[in-house]
Amino acid sequence: METVVHRDALARFGHALSDGTRTRILLSLRSGPGYPSELADQVGVSRQILSNHLACLRGCGLVVAVPEGRRSRYELADPRIGRALDDLIGLVLAVDPNCCPAADSEECC
Repeated sequence: METVVHRDALARFGHALSDGTRTRILLSLRSGPGYPSELADQVGVSRQILSNHLACLRGCGLVVAVPEGRRSRYELADPRIGRALDDLIGLVLAVDPNCCPAADSEECC
């Protein structure tokens, strides 16, 4: 049975994945927690841009900040998020491994 809560949860997840930077952050965090400076280097963005995206992901309820003294460690809010990302990747590759070969293509998937 579909509820408003279900729709909102999926919309938040979709919003998070709609941006390449946020997707890279989530994919990075599925392998374990990270610190902002490390995540910025891994994702290839400035700390300010990373901070903005982390705030969005926190607002979506997908990541949490765990205080550690004067800094914070970021991790997925629930381990099922990492498994959901793995399942989505596997599904897309199973359906069409060549999906969206050109980012500038108007026809995608």
